[in-house]
Amino acid sequence: MNTTIDITDNGNGPVIVFLHGFMETKEIWNDFEQELKNQFRIVCIDLPGHGKSAVFNQVHTMEFMAEAVKNVLDALDIKKCLLVGHSMGGYVALAFANAYPEMLTGLTLFHSHVMADDEKTKRDRERTIKIVEQSKTQFITAFIPDLFAEENKKRFADKISELQKIEKENSVEGICASLRGMKARKSHLAFLINTDIPILFIAGKEDSRIPVEKMLAQVALPKHSELLLLGNVGHMGFIEAKSATLKAISAFASRVFEV
Repeated sequence: MNTTIDITDNGNGPVIVFLHGFMETKEIWNDFEQELKNQFRIVCIDLPGHGKSAVFNQVHTMEFMAEAVKNVLDALDIKKCLLVGHSMGGYVALAFANAYPEMLTGLTLFHSHVMADDEKTKRDRERTIKIVEQSKTQFITAFIPDLFAEENKKRFADKISELQKIEKENSVEGICASLRGMKARKSHLAFLINTDIPILFIAGKEDSRIPVEKMLAQVALPKHSELLLLGNVGHMGFIEAKSATLKAISAFASRVFEV
């Protein structure tokens, strides 16, 4: 059985760990890695069931994927890091932060949030599983453009095609394992209220997946929180506003690492 977790590890300095979102791979962070590796050590991880990492179970819970991240950091002898998670990667990052807060210097929730699925979203996850099992390619083709703000779909048509190509490499089993895991995830609202870890929230005003009102309510809760709120941006700020999000993460990292 393949039990591989695939990673990249480049640069020197304080460690930033990047976690991709649902159906994405570590390749989404290539530009960020290139820009940041001269100042920081950048670790990018293919989460279980994504990219070149193995499918382990029928359900990949957020806690299971967080444990995979912990195993990677242990293998690399990394004791402290800034953890950046996009969308589902943010859910994994929250599970990691809840279990191993002592390992985090900071946390970035990149188009992500702390709440569990409500009943409607759980039903939607089940429907999505059935659609993926029937036609993965058709689902991916329709799913990716809707993650972008309407005015950005034509502008980033090439990037959308690249994402579709990358995501078609993911297996049906891996995609469905993540959907089941997201459906089962717990709320981390208590963590958000009680944590001393500095948190950077990145949100898009045109995000169809995570309404900006939901994000703003959560930003007010931590002891130390920062917000980058992006106009004309949907759920894919690392593409739709690459320069602004890269600058925000770099500046946040410099502050939490005091470099």
